[in-house]
Amino acid sequence: MTKESVFERLNEVFRDVFDDEAIHVNDSTTSADIEDWDSLEHINLIVAVEQEFGIKFDMGQVTSMKNVGEMAQIILERAEN
Repeated sequence: MTKESVFERLNEVFRDVFDDEAIHVNDSTTSADIEDWDSLEHINLIVAVEQEFGIKFDMGQVTSMKNVGEMAQIILERAEN
């Protein structure tokens, strides 16, 4: 799995969760960059990402992620294992 393929899949998940085909996430994307990204949508997003990639984030990872790049890095690390 490459970083590019992770971001392609993340873009689809974000577009689906936030119902916005214009969303394009990158390493530095944060909740401040997406209008509807609040605490409830964050939970929906985490669940959708976990389902898409077949992984489970632990609570420490969920609370420490500062941007989409950190999320992608965790996904890549999990894919290598």
